[in-house]
Amino acid sequence: MHQLTFYFDVISPYAYLAFDQLPRTLLGLSYQVNYQPVVFGAVLQHHGQLGPAEIMGKREWTYRQALWLAKQQGLALRIPQTHPFNSLGLLRLATACDAAGQPNRYVCETLFKHVWSSGGEASDKDRLNGLTALLQPARSPETQEVKDQLRAATAQAIAKGVFGVPTIEVQDELFWGQDALPMLRQFLEGEAWFQSNDWQDAAKHPSGIQRKR
Repeated sequence: MHQLTFYFDVISPYAYLAFDQLPRTLLGLSYQVNYQPVVFGAVLQHHGQLGPAEIMGKREWTYRQALWLAKQQGLALRIPQTHPFNSLGLLRLATACDAAGQPNRYVCETLFKHVWSSGGEASDKDRLNGLTALLQPARSPETQEVKDQLRAATAQAIAKGVFGVPTIEVQDELFWGQDALPMLRQFLEGEAWFQSNDWQDAAKHPSGIQRKR
């Protein structure tokens, strides 16, 4: 059985799209998924990047593409009232629902739908309180233990090479983005190309320019 780690932040529409599509893409394969919340903002800060919704032009494209992809998947998706937003409260809630900080699929789906199905304010305190009452986490999301656990999980993801969400890790390989799911399936099926020089040598190409951050 393949062991997968699904790194996500509910702030990303692509993470929701990949979460929804993953079971259909991997239909018939033997696998288990650990869902790992990480703070996308901290990942971006580490790499000196802005998020897609923080760049004019790319922002509009992100929403349009996400809505189109959702339509293709038959997934009801609505852009939150404001975006980007502070997702820490939701990520801490996800973390608090499991002792290891890896919530089950039901919890993840509930959180994603909270953000991407209603069109409401995702970080609204009253809505967050209602969501907490619904999920009944074993620990308070506001404990230092939960905060530290989420921070450590994000740091560990960065150390493994995660630079965006969603990212799926399997056998020490990383597959980034909703559009990488077909690649992931072929990898799990043992496609020989993933042992070829095209895959193995990708990190060996020298860079011809270095931009200042």
